[in-house]
Amino acid sequence: MAYEQRTWTLFNARLIGFLRMGERERAKKILKILNKIYPTTPIPLKHRNRFTLLTSVLLSAQCTDLNVNNVTKNIYPTYYRPEHFVQLGRKKIEKLINSIGIFRVKAKSIYFMSKQLLEKHGGKVPKSFEELEKLPGVGHKTASVVMSQGFGIPAFAVDTHIHRLAQRWGLTNGKNVIQTEKDLKRLFPKKAWSKLHLQIIYYGREFCKARDCYGLTCKICMTCYPNRTNPIKIKKV
Repeated sequence: MAYEQRTWTLFNARLIGFLRMGERERAKKILKILNKIYPTTPIPLKHRNRFTLLTSVLLSAQCTDLNVNNVTKNIYPTYYRPEHFVQLGRKKIEKLINSIGIFRVKAKSIYFMSKQLLEKHGGKVPKSFEELEKLPGVGHKTASVVMSQGFGIPAFAVDTHIHRLAQRWGLTNGKNVIQTEKDLKRLFPKKAWSKLHLQIIYYGREFCKARDCYGLTCKICMTCYPNRTNPIKIKKV
């Protein structure tokens, strides 16, 4: 009887421990699942060089990668350097990208960004967060993508999609992408950051969509929270 009681107590302790899986353990399990599903992570935005990568990331704000690629495939064969876009001018840039959301704002950013690259950086994309974030239209997320995918420097770009999944998976309580980025960098090894950024994006598009799963049905959500019954409400950015 005493043996059975000890065994049952041990079982309950292990069960409680599993149900209360810590964030670091969740992070390990998530990384394992993502590495199995996405062993390679091709860059989704088509580009010719670092400048066109920077331009495509800027264009991708509030727009799908597919739409950006459909537009830039007709641009980059001819226009792929800062001087090309300065010579075009804002109005012609607008015409080239007018099928993309908020195209006038983006055309303005591309024009003045190109001009600043020529005037201050010799037409080269700077290799630092500080200098990138000084460019017109370039925020921290865009700079992170360029540093990671353009220069191979570990960075963890966090957008609203990654912010949503990190909350569903219990990796952050952050109310904004800044806190979520800090939490993810703390939980995952630095060497995994750049690849993980893309893995999470791919997984979210395929299995844990914004208007699907809700923290209940995909493999990662079920692994992290097997007894979860209520949909997760995301703290908006």
